[in-house]
Amino acid sequence: MEWTAALQAALWVWFLGCTVSYRLGKKFLVEGMGVKSAEFIMLCVYTAALVAYYCFRPAGKWILLGVLIFWLVVEFFCHWYFTIFGASEQKLKGYNDCFRNTYRIFPMSETRLIPDLYHIVQHLLILANILVLI
Repeated sequence: MEWTAALQAALWVWFLGCTVSYRLGKKFLVEGMGVKSAEFIMLCVYTAALVAYYCFRPAGKWILLGVLIFWLVVEFFCHWYFTIFGASEQKLKGYNDCFRNTYRIFPMSETRLIPDLYHIVQHLLILANILVLI
């Protein structure tokens, strides 16, 4: 139970960066998009699912699990699909321009979308949260 709460809190705090920005030195870990963004809406949906998990057991577990699986699928098609199968020139340019000032484990590619450090950690946290709920 304590691992579950710790992973949920870690994902919430990590994803908050998509709204408020986390900067380390001259580079961004993630540049926030503000409260008028799809990222903020997803943060609200995740928050509501966490409330359901803790207040409406056992149904809340299934609500949270559904939200996390939906979120992982969306992230797959926004990031990893283009890493695996390649991306159009327009998609790649837009992604690389948007995340050019972020920390990276792997360098950008001219043919494939390569997620930055922030997104890799975010996706691992979503997956870890799904696994502890299962």
